[in-house]
Amino acid sequence: MDTFEIRRLGAADGPAYRSLRLEALERHPASFGTAFEEVAGHGPDWFGARLEHGITLGAFRDGALVGAVTLALNEGAKLRHKGDVVAVYIRPAARGLGLGAALLGRLVAEARPRVEALRLTVEAGNGAALRLYDSLGFRAYGRERRALKIGERYHDEVLMELVLADDSPHPEPALEPTHPHDPESPRAA
Repeated sequence: MDTFEIRRLGAADGPAYRSLRLEALERHPASFGTAFEEVAGHGPDWFGARLEHGITLGAFRDGALVGAVTLALNEGAKLRHKGDVVAVYIRPAARGLGLGAALLGRLVAEARPRVEALRLTVEAGNGAALRLYDSLGFRAYGRERRALKIGERYHDEVLMELVLADDSPHPEPALEPTHPHDPESPRAA
């Protein structure tokens, strides 16, 4: 693997991150829930402020930002046990060098003390991303049909999760009906 510096991005990285993010949204619209047009009008300061208030890791090669990934944390009491991996992008010249795995590995390390599980979505047709996430231990748990609509075309997304902490050493027992004709029974109907 080439030598990369991976570090958390801050306000000063706003211009470089803006360039990377807009490139990602423009070149790969089916890979992101945000549309290019929604953020293209924002300047580097807006992007920098978002970096300052979030957890975004950037990968640098020869001083240039070539990849990034963001950890979105939930604030609600019932949701804060899980985080979302979003805005994953590696510039084409830096692909195939192990950078995606390195960036995500660092993100998992950042997330581990904060959340019990990481979730992400990936466009169903993106085989390279699906293989990468699978190799890192993420497992598919569903598919959202028609998750994104771009123009008149729909794109499905695969829902994936990486469990970081599991408090339940034993699976929950299956519910058994108390009486096969009891309307309160989970198997009646």
